[in-house]
Amino acid sequence: MIELSRRKLLRTASVLAASSTTEASHSGTTAQQRYKVVVVGAHPDDPESSCGGTVARYSDFGHEVVLLYLTRGEAGIPGKTASEAATIRTLEAQRACEILKARPIFVGQIDGTTEISRAHYDHFRSLIEKEQPDVAFVPWPIDSHRDHRVASMLAYDAWERSGHRFELYFSEVNLGAETKSFQPTHYVDISMVVERKRLACFAHQSQNPNDFYGHYHEPMQRFRGLEAGCQAAEAFVRAAQSPPRYCLPA
Repeated sequence: MIELSRRKLLRTASVLAASSTTEASHSGTTAQQRYKVVVVGAHPDDPESSCGGTVARYSDFGHEVVLLYLTRGEAGIPGKTASEAATIRTLEAQRACEILKARPIFVGQIDGTTEISRAHYDHFRSLIEKEQPDVAFVPWPIDSHRDHRVASMLAYDAWERSGHRFELYFSEVNLGAETKSFQPTHYVDISMVVERKRLACFAHQSQNPNDFYGHYHEPMQRFRGLEAGCQAAEAFVRAAQSPPRYCLPA
């Protein structure tokens, strides 16, 4: 693994199939390589708000991206039954995936009552094995939201059981308010796709996107951009035991 400063990170820490030749040479990949990318979230809008810009970067370069939702957001709309909320939020997630050019998968757990068990570990692992990702993004495990922690642990277990076959990056769902003690190792410049990310987040109209995006995620990506030396960025922690490929967009 290469030790890099934050200033150099965006230019040299990752492989972008269409543009990076330095890291492609380092990792043994080719400029035409296409990656399978899996982004894990506990609820509809989690992958979009934490990684939406990164997803847009991947999909724009022809990589296949899957958004894996642990739940359908059954507890996420006051005044709606679990079934009603799930229907609404599933449609919103599908619209967001269309904007980002990604494919949705719904794991089947229930918002607010997610569980970790042997059966759930096995089921989640089977989904990951079916997709065969080259790189996966999962929620940071130190988080105030139980569902976020469950999603993180299920995904982490699947990575461990795979023998660290794919690169693993932890993402921040909501800096400070929910995601705790997050110290990034890698950044992705999303300056050129900020509007796509905003549109994907605003597809989740039931979640009051003016509030959650405007008050949390827009400032968060500006802050990470300041750290990384660009207009807007998303930040990640790379699992050190990941294969030495660096599949991140640069």
